[in-house]
Amino acid sequence: MITMDNITEISIDELLKWVISVDRRYVLMKNMKEHTVVKASDVAHETSRSTQNISRALKELEEKGLIKCLTPEKTTWKKFILTDLGKKILKQLDEKYS
Repeated sequence: MITMDNITEISIDELLKWVISVDRRYVLMKNMKEHTVVKASDVAHETSRSTQNISRALKELEEKGLIKCLTPEKTTWKKFILTDLGKKILKQLDEKYS
């Protein structure tokens, strides 16, 4: 997992490309800009996506260290927040792609 301790400008650029390369990731990151805590079903509803599509994006972003689950013990209705790295990526997305 990439963390703020081992991140470089090249890594930031690669993560930005990775996020925007798949629409569901970009849609989720943009949605997280407006919400401190998100659930897959809420994001799906707000973005007219399937819950499965958003759940997949949440899993992908979590694997990259951009978000973390606040309720890992739950099997459904999990809540997620941006990590410091996720906030940095979101800021870069805003600056470069908004």
